[in-house]
Amino acid sequence: MSAFLDRLERVIAQGPYSDSWESLSEFQPPRWFNRLKFGIFLHWGVYSVPAFANEWYSRNMYIQGTREFEHHVQTYGPHAQFGYKDYIPMFKAEKFDPDAWAALFEAAGARYVVPVAEHHDGFQMYRSDLSHWNAWEMGPKRDVLGELTASCRARGMVTGASSHRVEHWFFMGHGREFESDIREPMARGDFYWPAMPEPADHHDLFSEPTPTAEFLEDWAERTCEIIDRYHPSILYFDWWIQHSAVKPWLKKVAAYYYNRGVEWGQDVLITYKHDAFQFGCAVPDVERGQFADVKPYYWQSDTAAALNSWCYTTENVYKAPEELVHDLVDIVSKNGCLLLNVGPKPDGTFTPEDEGILRAIGAWMRVNGEAIYDSRPWRKFGEGPTQIVEGQFADGIRKAFTSRDFRFTTAKGVLYATALRGSETGEYNITSLAVQDASRVANFHGIVRDVSVLGQEAPVTWTRDEEGLHVHAAPAGEMPVVIRLTID
Repeated sequence: MSAFLDRLERVIAQGPYSDSWESLSEFQPPRWFNRLKFGIFLHWGVYSVPAFANEWYSRNMYIQGTREFEHHVQTYGPHAQFGYKDYIPMFKAEKFDPDAWAALFEAAGARYVVPVAEHHDGFQMYRSDLSHWNAWEMGPKRDVLGELTASCRARGMVTGASSHRVEHWFFMGHGREFESDIREPMARGDFYWPAMPEPADHHDLFSEPTPTAEFLEDWAERTCEIIDRYHPSILYFDWWIQHSAVKPWLKKVAAYYYNRGVEWGQDVLITYKHDAFQFGCAVPDVERGQFADVKPYYWQSDTAAALNSWCYTTENVYKAPEELVHDLVDIVSKNGCLLLNVGPKPDGTFTPEDEGILRAIGAWMRVNGEAIYDSRPWRKFGEGPTQIVEGQFADGIRKAFTSRDFRFTTAKGVLYATALRGSETGEYNITSLAVQDASRVANFHGIVRDVSVLGQEAPVTWTRDEEGLHVHAAPAGEMPVVIRLTID
């Protein structure tokens, strides 16, 4: 048994969690997670150098006939002479300032930060003893994850780490199909290793060839290295951990992580996609999407400021800040948190669009954050005519919210009704707060004592009847408007 496996089994044996779903189901998500509500996700790595198409460039540049393949050959030459590894010296991060990043995230109103520690391309953004292909030894020659973790913690933000390593099993495999720099000999620890054939269906839980024990041990060891070196409070996994071959190792890593958290006196959690974990053993995540209704359990939505890519490219199409605030309010009303991704440029700076989006969200949060942070769902999540398309990869569907679409939250004895779009006339009607019969149906039947609008100095007038709570406030624009209600 290797020294790593010996340590893995020892930590599992000595802690309260064992590597079984029965044991892991005792996990309870820490309350602090659901209080945070808004976090920053970061896709930054070697793929930021070509800045073309998206963060899957390292795979697609080796697939003959793709736009990325043609771009690569025309711009850099044949793959046998210039491969993906040759971008690493160009990834200098010469303007990377972790303190400035942390200040920007704080200004955006973020309460937690989850950098990608290793993406599918296999380049580690942290100091590693397991492979030389990492940012500490190559490219920036800095411990990016470590430095950013320290800067964000210094400002009171919770920090995590994201691992997309398991997909590396097949991610570089197409480079074997023609003359390129992806060729034997390759061994554990090499950049491109193992470069196996890609499954025809990424969601086939039994696709072959299945990852080998050697690869899965390496994946587990890399994950545990991140856990032990950086003590992340949140460990985020991408989708392919759901593969049948990964499941036994996934349970071991989860038990190891939860036991380390207990050992350190630190509440930790894992976020996952699909059914990679038995429900209740970790926190589910919805990629580029959300739920249509409130959930009784904590959950997370992760999305990006750009519609077409998670990383920086010269072609990024950005969402409007108000769209992202709409999503944030909707997600929070349904017991979720929003993890918003931005993609830095290879020199370590942010695009004006990314920075503008973050600062616009922060400006709204400084006025209206009391309806978001530390809040809980109300008896119903909302009302209004606009329907949410539930599920992953639905963030490209534009939601035409109106001033009749409300989302409800409650915090510190106060009810908040947030109109997802401001009214040009300043008129709002909240039908859920109408004077109504509650003798048989569980309608709202409380006493409204006071009504105000956050950030508005002008007096607010209101009336209440069988049609709703009618609020007369100042005209507003596209950003959500938060109505604060004191209720007995």
